Amino acid sequence: MLRILVALVLGLSTAAQANPPASSIEEFVDAEMPASGAPGLAYAVIENGQIRASARGVKRVGGGGKVTADTPFVIGSITKSITALAVMQLVEADKVDLDTGISNYLEEFEGGPAADVTLRQLLSHTSGYSILQGNVNHEDLLGTEEELRRQVDRIARWELAYPPGTRWEYSNANYQVAGALIEQVSGRDFANYVETEILQPLGMRSSFVADGDAHDGVAVGHRPWFGTKRPVADAKTNRIMAPPGGVFASANDLALYMAFMMNGTDDLISAESKALMMRPANDRSPFYGLGWFVDTEKGTISHSGSSPGVETLATMRPAEKKGVVVLVNAGSGIGFGETTQLRSGITNMALDIDYAGEGSRWQQKAMFIGMALLPLIFLISTVWAWFRRRDIRAKSGFFGLFSLWFPLLTTLGMAWAFFYLLPGLFGVSMGTLSLFQPDLTLSLQSSAATGIIWALFRLGIAYSGKPANN
Repeated sequence: MLRILVALVLGLSTAAQANPPASSIEEFVDAEMPASGAPGLAYAVIENGQIRASARGVKRVGGGGKVTADTPFVIGSITKSITALAVMQLVEADKVDLDTGISNYLEEFEGGPAADVTLRQLLSHTSGYSILQGNVNHEDLLGTEEELRRQVDRIARWELAYPPGTRWEYSNANYQVAGALIEQVSGRDFANYVETEILQPLGMRSSFVADGDAHDGVAVGHRPWFGTKRPVADAKTNRIMAPPGGVFASANDLALYMAFMMNGTDDLISAESKALMMRPANDRSPFYGLGWFVDTEKGTISHSGSSPGVETLATMRPAEKKGVVVLVNAGSGIGFGETTQLRSGITNMALDIDYAGEGSRWQQKAMFIGMALLPLIFLISTVWAWFRRRDIRAKSGFFGLFSLWFPLLTTLGMAWAFFYLLPGLFGVSMGTLSLFQPDLTLSLQSSAATGIIWALFRLGIAYSGKPANN
């Protein structure tokens, strides 16, 4: 067993043992948790209705108490399945229809670009909203009940990135609209509806929905900071992000939720509706149902979650009545302090799925080190330029002028890439990236600033004096 654990940590190819005992998963956590840098972790495994759960670590570095299997974590995008469940309740109550345009329920969409987008398209991420539109940074948070509706008012005016029903692209905007629909049709606040109609009936006693306030006893998020983890300072919950990612739940509670999804009976919704949620929604969404990712090859239904400083993963094998959820109060760094192997290792061991680890991640590590060192390199180059000022002032002719001005063009291009292109590759703005990767964001901003300063300093030297006489 030790060899298997070591191989997982090193990223070598291994296979999880069949039907691993709880001690095997615990040994894996012992080996992997330090490398992830996670202050705390909780997980729960469910098999044939029986739950076993475990937890370790602390809610917050420097204080806050120990994590238990009943400690609430913000579960991030696992919330989408709960929002989709709420919509299905309204569908079964004949209050909404999955294939009717959203403008029939929300008047702000009437005559707008997304008037004919259907609920099925929203829940399956085939509406036409893009990942970047869904990751807009919200800077006007006041904690009021109107925040979600104000955001949806803005979304209703956005042009769709793609024609509805033509392309799958993950977007939080879809579920913000779905949350507003739940409020409109039910006549209740989103948090109130979900807590009353879903969390409480399922016995999820440690769970609640973001309401704009701070709550004691939750696992505090920790964001990456140059190889360490720093706790998130703002403890207020976010109403705007409640429908796509704002449910707080414990490992034990999520095990109850997964048991409900796999029980094959009519209760909060019909067994038929549960099955509908857990199969591909349409031909444009072959790997996503209504609020769940679907892997038909492995027979798994899953969703991960990522909030500032917290990462989560819930996975089920409904045919075997097995499920597992892993909650970690740490956000992954770039190559360093990543939680993926920790979460995936526990998941695959619990579900008897082969897992080869994540590898060394050396490319990501090299990129992060390069970004972190780039500002220092530019500062050293600026000092070096001062000592080489005679040579810089002596440059003339086409090639001399080119060598003077080209660095400014390249550093301006680099600044554009760092502020717009690179965040876009993550599907976020620079402001949103800073919420999840503050160390990387600081490195990018510092690199852009020091690069331009270096280029301008060289030009200042070149045009502020003449070459010295020999």
